[in-house]
Amino acid sequence: MSRALARPETWPAVTATERSFKPVNIAVLTVSDTRGLADDRSGDTLVERLTKDGHKLAARAVVRDEVARIVAQLNTWIDDPLIDVILTTGGTGVTGRDVTPEAVAKVAEKDIPGFGELFRYLSFAKIGTSTIQSRACAAVTRGTYIFALPGSPGACRDAWDDILHHQLDLRTRPCNLVEMTPRLREHEKR
Repeated sequence: MSRALARPETWPAVTATERSFKPVNIAVLTVSDTRGLADDRSGDTLVERLTKDGHKLAARAVVRDEVARIVAQLNTWIDDPLIDVILTTGGTGVTGRDVTPEAVAKVAEKDIPGFGELFRYLSFAKIGTSTIQSRACAAVTRGTYIFALPGSPGACRDAWDDILHHQLDLRTRPCNLVEMTPRLREHEKR
């Protein structure tokens, strides 16, 4: 896959009057024991939405619901300087095989608790109290954002359309995650 876009920290400083859209390089990881790329509807939903919004699909994979495999794939992409954001889909429920949040916790430097809270709040309007079964979460590590989404296409649509579409757009006011990207690794420079 072509990786022509630079990481956001290489972008020049943007003043309030100069903000324009900047595409983000996004990797999509489907966590499933039963799906492959050919029948990955949730991954397809995310790819369709992120590319429609002008972002770049930097990589895509499917891994089994196993912490070690998920962590290995996350670390590979976190260490790739051309991947800014990782979206996972699947493995966020409460069954014995759902281990995506545990894998994200193993690589996370900082949790972003507001993402899961907001996702469940928005989801409540659509699926009621069943939203408590979602352990959607987010973190940042080594300059890369990670968002762990449920494995249903509807949940992926909701997370993208209602949260990520806005937070991964430099034009979103009063603030967004993209504008903070150049500062995510400040602690490493000391």
